[in-house]
Amino acid sequence: MNTVLKVENIDKYYGNKGSLTKAIDGISFQIEKGEFVGIMGASGSGKTTLLNCISTIDRVTAGNIFINSKNITQLKGNKLNKFRREELGFIFQDFNLLDTLTAYENIALALTIQKVPSGQIDPRVQDAAAKLGITDILWKYPYQMSGGQRQRVACARAIITNPQLILADEPTGALDSKSARMLLESFKALNEQNSATILMVTHDAFTASYAGRILFIKDGQIFNELVRGRDSRKVFFNKIIEVVSLLGGELNDVI
Repeated sequence: MNTVLKVENIDKYYGNKGSLTKAIDGISFQIEKGEFVGIMGASGSGKTTLLNCISTIDRVTAGNIFINSKNITQLKGNKLNKFRREELGFIFQDFNLLDTLTAYENIALALTIQKVPSGQIDPRVQDAAAKLGITDILWKYPYQMSGGQRQRVACARAIITNPQLILADEPTGALDSKSARMLLESFKALNEQNSATILMVTHDAFTASYAGRILFIKDGQIFNELVRGRDSRKVFFNKIIEVVSLLGGELNDVI
């Protein structure tokens, strides 16, 4: 197997000597190429901190994180910026689109930053837009789009550079149920048809049920793991609910 992400015994502390909080406590796992993995946990469980460390937004206190065998915890400065720009794709809850650019320009910007020749940009934008069903809105501005359309534009921007790993932070959090389902079907297609490797943090059991594997985080540690296998999405959803009930928090913290 081709291991895209390997997390080795990482810790993350916040605060100072007088008041230390351990947000991540010895977490280890790995993700193979083409996997779609979800991370779930109640508020304060450490799941967002974990994603921030993997995305290089934050630094671990101890341990190592490897992406395609490269130890990203040792990268700094321009090397870190280059890695983040070329190897990772980001999808956020609040879209993070530039309001003064059209959908086309928002998507193309990632290629422009990488200095991709202009002749290659249009076919790649059109291809990404077709995969996500947004070809007809490419010349609209974000304020002219629905929330679901904006999120699919953000998704196209994330995949346009062919990243090794797509990181999604609560991608359906700001969407209505119909838009959320359309986005998740797009994720599923990217994963199954393009072998995209996706790591997604979510509170929502329905959203998580689209993944092939779920890591449940509690008090900064991996509490449980579920693998979908041959289960239908409905069966997998019910299993997720069962684990959520064991986490000890309010069900509404996670769903």
